[in-house]
Amino acid sequence: MHLRAKIDKILEVFLVVLTTTLVVDVVWQVASRYILSNPSSFTDELAVFLLIWVGMAGAAYVKGKNEHLAIDILPDKLKPKNKNRLLVFINFLIIVFCLTIMVTGGAWLVYTRFQMGQVSSALQVPLGFVYSIVPISGLLMIYYSLDDILNLISANKKIKQ
Repeated sequence: MHLRAKIDKILEVFLVVLTTTLVVDVVWQVASRYILSNPSSFTDELAVFLLIWVGMAGAAYVKGKNEHLAIDILPDKLKPKNKNRLLVFINFLIIVFCLTIMVTGGAWLVYTRFQMGQVSSALQVPLGFVYSIVPISGLLMIYYSLDDILNLISANKKIKQ
């Protein structure tokens, strides 16, 4: 199995577990509030943290599947070779963004949360763990973009214009 397929499978399972946990958490939150008349103290905070993780890991997964939101007007009007060149450039921009904002900025965010000793109010979880998904997701997106660039370059060599 190719490395990309293995990462996709791991992300799929991870996202299913996170989403299932999120659903169970929210159901318990509603049940404890309205059925038991005793709202749970941690469920709201856990739902927020799980939503952060689902959103960021889901963004990496969708990038890997090339199913992210995109405006395809220009690429669809280009010849195959030029379309591939444009897609290489777009993936390069994604790498720059992920490296500067998500990996560097996210790592700084995680580092400062740990250094300041910030913990969540209800769960008492260090916030550095909560935000660690930002640089992880950025690294995954960089991997997917690099793999896409390599595939596009090899496809471009095969295309005769």
